[in-house]
Amino acid sequence: MPIIVVNMVEGRTDKQKEDLIKEITKGAAKALSEPEKAIQVIINDVSMANWGIEGIQFSKRGHTH
Repeated sequence: MPIIVVNMVEGRTDKQKEDLIKEITKGAAKALSEPEKAIQVIINDVSMANWGIEGIQFSKRGHTH
């Protein structure tokens, strides 16, 4: 049973997350020749203060995503 974990900066809507889960599930099921019911997707929302890019906290870079 494949489990796919997505780490992303917080701030996406529930609808965006729902759409992402659906698309990942479809794609993984096709690529792995597995039924969609076998695919699990976990989304970890990470605060901007807990994510760093190029040594700078995401929250201090002036980006929203």
